Amino acid sequence: MPTDFTLPELGENVAGGDVVRVLVAPGDSVTKDQPVLELETDKATIEVPSSVAGVVKEIRIKQGERIKVGQVVLTVDNGATPAKDSKASAAGEAPKAQPTGAPEEGGLSQQAPSIPAEVTSAPTPEPRPKRGEVVDIRGGARNAPPPPPAPVETEPQGPAPPAAPSVRRLARELGVDIRRVAGSGPAGRISTDDVQAYVRNAMAGGGPAAGPAGAPSALPDFSKWGEIERKPMSNIRRKTAEHLSHAWTTIPHVTQHDKADITALEALRKQYSPMAEKAGGKLTMTAIALKIVAAALKKFPQFNASIDGERGEIVFKKYVNVGVAVDTDRGLLVPVIRDADTKNIMEIAVELQRLAERAREKKLSLEEMSGGGITISNLGGIGGTYFTPIVNWPEVAILGVSRGTTEPVWKDGHWEPRQMLPLSLSYDHRVIDGADAMRFLRWVVEAIEQPFLLSLVG
Repeated sequence: MPTDFTLPELGENVAGGDVVRVLVAPGDSVTKDQPVLELETDKATIEVPSSVAGVVKEIRIKQGERIKVGQVVLTVDNGATPAKDSKASAAGEAPKAQPTGAPEEGGLSQQAPSIPAEVTSAPTPEPRPKRGEVVDIRGGARNAPPPPPAPVETEPQGPAPPAAPSVRRLARELGVDIRRVAGSGPAGRISTDDVQAYVRNAMAGGGPAAGPAGAPSALPDFSKWGEIERKPMSNIRRKTAEHLSHAWTTIPHVTQHDKADITALEALRKQYSPMAEKAGGKLTMTAIALKIVAAALKKFPQFNASIDGERGEIVFKKYVNVGVAVDTDRGLLVPVIRDADTKNIMEIAVELQRLAERAREKKLSLEEMSGGGITISNLGGIGGTYFTPIVNWPEVAILGVSRGTTEPVWKDGHWEPRQMLPLSLSYDHRVIDGADAMRFLRWVVEAIEQPFLLSLVG
């Protein structure tokens, strides 16, 4: 009996992806949980397992195609026969009576009857807008006769983008057609800040169609000046661009810098590196910094929080999950070390090595990149001194680590060569004040400079 396998739910806010590779062919036998498809989503490249078993009869997708959750991927024949129907026929059972007026078998019995055009075009009183409902904010039903000509712009077409009822109400109060506002949130979700930015831009003479800050603008024709090449953005690169644009326009960023003396810590790191390698990891500065930051979050809970703008609340997380930015050939990925406060540095080093390898091999799952409370971005392996990392929304802070260098430091009445590590802390100023940010950063610096202190608080 033919059975369709459809693309299952892949994770929160993941609607589909691009087909990288189809792992089976017509005539192949598949079992349940066998990977049949390699898919690149906005967050990672994953293998999709089959939920059905049987012989593949038809492949309904192809490489490079973008598919959505619920779309048929392939059809298999599981060898079963429709026993229920056969039994009914053998027993001479009569088929179930169809509803009056329903078409015969093969017709569109499941479709609702069509509605006459006169009904759909009739004006109706304006109801209170529901979530996701498309309503003309100028008043009246969407299908009501058009108002007299006025110096207004052409009505945008298509359904209204996602937005909270409070955001829609604000747009109506400001006289803004919410369908003209470019949403900066996930899946184009419109926030209060987007509506306000739209109004500010219009008042500044930018024109209402310009949208909020960060909205894309038309490029000039670069080919007029020479040869060019266009390459499509990967899903991950495109999602990274959208995510960082949203974070930059939503979060009032502040970045503070400091240096930590890692001379003593480097000696210990080199001493215990063989132990970490024997366990299957690498005792890197990132692994050490991750443990220190995890301990700092226990002392400074406002750094392990998120803002719920729609409800006017701050969400404090009781768990300690730390993300680490990993550079891959497809873009930036952020796997998460869960319950980092309960793990020692060796355990963190092993897990971090495993996740970094999975990221570069395109094997990270969506779950492995979800639930972070703060992020660490270490560019020290490449170079540089300081930088201003962008907060990984919906988190409220990110710690940037640059390359350590040997510098002369005045210590105990004389100059000494010391290894100094530049640190950059970016944070959301809506939640974190500058003084608290400096206290957090100084705590991290002191823990780095006094490794014994970490053993006391970790």
